Amino acid sequence: MKKLALLLPLLSLNCFAEENDQDKNYSVGLGMGAMYSGIGANLSFVSENDLKYISAGCTEYSSITGASCGFGAGWIKTDLFGANSNKHGIGIYATLVGKEKYASYTSTTDGTEYYTHESNIYGAGVSYTYFMNGINKSGTTFGVSIHATNADFENSYGGFFQVGYQF
Repeated sequence: MKKLALLLPLLSLNCFAEENDQDKNYSVGLGMGAMYSGIGANLSFVSENDLKYISAGCTEYSSITGASCGFGAGWIKTDLFGANSNKHGIGIYATLVGKEKYASYTSTTDGTEYYTHESNIYGAGVSYTYFMNGINKSGTTFGVSIHATNADFENSYGGFFQVGYQF
């Protein structure tokens, strides 16, 4: 089973942006990473030093089993350590991080039956995000995150690299 990477075209969605970036209360973002639930999008409430978001995206795709897609939520703050810039954010998040597949066998009088089960893997973690123009302005974001998961058979930890654009 070969997993294929999803490609996300970077489209300019300015429907929630206001004319003055300083007064912007809402933001829409596109990208990949924790802020985007894999490869996807987010809708954010933004202030000068924090960003609260909900996201929807896909973490994997297989031509056999389909996509593993879901939702997430998070909160990023730029003033936790007294920095005089709002470009460096530390955050927390919870999101779908993958799909777990496992098999079980049942013996019958006719022979052994094979069943495949799938369950979603959710993760909660911490992230670092760099906002090129500041957290409350449109621009490119880069980051990294680590999380713990509820997986039974896969690794119980993981992470994301992040790149995206907040409009």
